Amino acid sequence: MSISSRHSSHSRPCHESSPCACSCAAAQAVNTPRRRLIQIAAASLAAPLGLSATEAWSKPSDGDRLVMEEIEGAPAPLRLTDIRPGKPVLAFPFDASSKSVRDGSRLNKVVLMRFNESELDAETRARSAGGVLAFSAICTHQGCDLKTWSSKAQLLVCFCHSSKFNLREAGKVAAGPAYRPLPMLPLKLDGEQLVIAGGFTAPPGGQLA
Repeated sequence: MSISSRHSSHSRPCHESSPCACSCAAAQAVNTPRRRLIQIAAASLAAPLGLSATEAWSKPSDGDRLVMEEIEGAPAPLRLTDIRPGKPVLAFPFDASSKSVRDGSRLNKVVLMRFNESELDAETRARSAGGVLAFSAICTHQGCDLKTWSSKAQLLVCFCHSSKFNLREAGKVAAGPAYRPLPMLPLKLDGEQLVIAGGFTAPPGGQLA
């Protein structure tokens, strides 16, 4: 795998108290015009029920479904069969009751990967659903987006500074400069649908300077 696009400097890292990530990550805006229109439509439907658009900014919650980062039309909860081995999928939590995608904060974004369950260590397998794993899609170094899977190294790689993470072993750091494992979001199945089974194992985002 060739990783040719790197960033030489970053204004500040991404963390929960400062959700605006480094300059490279900030360029990848969460809210595309299409998604914004969908959010407005969803908020209009939710208003008569007394629900708030702030649902979009809420952290992932037990029972949430997952929907793809970019969607066409109404959000469709992801199923086990939607995730193919070796193909990372970026997704956001989805509150099915309010029809709200929790994409107000990029810290809610996750990367989904599917493995043979026999390849996972016990800790990781306990948080998987049918071999599907959900990790924060934000690098724990400087807060860049994570979506590059190295099929040769079998690691998730940050394109900014080449930090590498072993997803089969609970997202531990395989190579720095990141030193903190990727936070994991436990999953379970409801039929064929992927369902969030708890909060992140650690706060998502980049390390403090």
